[in-house]
Amino acid sequence: MVKEKASNRLAMIDLDELDLRTLQKEATRALLTMDGSSNGIWRFNKVAHHNSQLWYKAVIQHYIDEHGDLPCNIGPAKEIKLFSEKIGV
Repeated sequence: MVKEKASNRLAMIDLDELDLRTLQKEATRALLTMDGSSNGIWRFNKVAHHNSQLWYKAVIQHYIDEHGDLPCNIGPAKEIKLFSEKIGV
């Protein structure tokens, strides 16, 4: 569970409670705001080698640590609209 202060509010997020599709979407939003090169994502590979769900959680956790909440709720990723959302998937 993550507890971070964000703009005078306390965000409590249990990444284990998010379904796989939500993990994928939130990780995508977060990655679109980060250095997507091999050098930028190596830290997530170290944490979750060969386990995609742990990898998504590591990416999201990094974003939460920097911004205080899920990418869809705060920071530069908040304004990102994913293609799947545009077509209603």
